Amino acid sequence: MDKSDEALESKNGETSPEEPVRKPSDIEYDLIAAIKTVYDPEIPVDIYELGLIYSLNVDDQGRVKVVMTLTTPMCPAAEILPPEVEAKAREVEGVAEVELELVWDPPWDMEMMSPAARLQLNI
Repeated sequence: MDKSDEALESKNGETSPEEPVRKPSDIEYDLIAAIKTVYDPEIPVDIYELGLIYSLNVDDQGRVKVVMTLTTPMCPAAEILPPEVEAKAREVEGVAEVELELVWDPPWDMEMMSPAARLQLNI
């Protein structure tokens, strides 16, 4: 296969051996940016700054694990926020697979919000 064949193959969506693989740290940076576009419908702050994302891990193969919670187990957004986070994560370049775990321990409280979120909410 010559260079033109490799370029054509790459344009057809197949990965050529010469394409660089994204580093987990780069993927994580883009994941955080994507997750910061997700808002709790009742609070005008993104869920990352609210502290609803407990952990975000990316391995060398682009597999992502997100551990998150909601403000309360009875949160009205419980059916929309986790799928939205998962969908946003899948859109990030370099992500091969997403596992999202919704947890309730430790329970979320306002102390988990970032200083920026507190300022935005006048807390």
